Amino acid sequence: MTRSRARSFDAAAAQYAASRPSYPAVLFDRIEEFAGRRLAGARVADVGAGTGIASGLLRERGAEVIAVEPGEAMAGEFHKALPKTPIVRGDGNALPLAEDSCDLITYAQAWQWTDTDRSVPEALRVLRPDGALAIWWNTTAFDVPWISEQHARIARHCGVEPRPSARPSDSGAIRLAGLTGLQVTRRQLPWSRTVSLDVHLANISSRSAFLVLDGAARRAFLADERERLAGMFPGEEVEESYVVDLLVALSP
Repeated sequence: MTRSRARSFDAAAAQYAASRPSYPAVLFDRIEEFAGRRLAGARVADVGAGTGIASGLLRERGAEVIAVEPGEAMAGEFHKALPKTPIVRGDGNALPLAEDSCDLITYAQAWQWTDTDRSVPEALRVLRPDGALAIWWNTTAFDVPWISEQHARIARHCGVEPRPSARPSDSGAIRLAGLTGLQVTRRQLPWSRTVSLDVHLANISSRSAFLVLDGAARRAFLADERERLAGMFPGEEVEESYVVDLLVALSP
């Protein structure tokens, strides 16, 4: 199921590109701080690059980005958004990159699709001795009641266990990420964006747990959710709140 969910994004690549949230500027400030180097001029591999959301922001900071993406349709959307940025097909378990070739390797929303017994050694192989690995996720802002309640509804509908409202401790997060034994810094960065109700619904339905569901079941859930949220947000403008969970590991 994990592999099918990881590959499910290809079926909704355009929807993903149009609706998925970006990341706040402070995230890249913290990456520079914890990695001990500026992004400007850094050689960065953005792995699981998807449609290019993180790659574009890294380029705006002056990084020399090479993207790695396994999905054909996702790579196609990437080309549309960033036609001058090189992208190669592959994944984090077997990086198609030379040894000691990158200052920074990034995983935005993608680390969980790797086998850390393989992806950690691969990252260390590709990183230069003073390099860093940065992984992050936009996670649920459980302190916002309507978002927490929606998260529980989505989990029930998709037949998955809802994540606990308490995030793992620093040591627990490092262990779950497979980074035990490395020097790791973690930060949680709150931010928000305001989008139309249509974009919000497209965003939540682009998640992997939704994409593997029967289409009729997905449409029924979204219709119910639209009615519920239209009552909460009469102007049909939804403020989505996130907490970016960032871990930066230094190459030994």
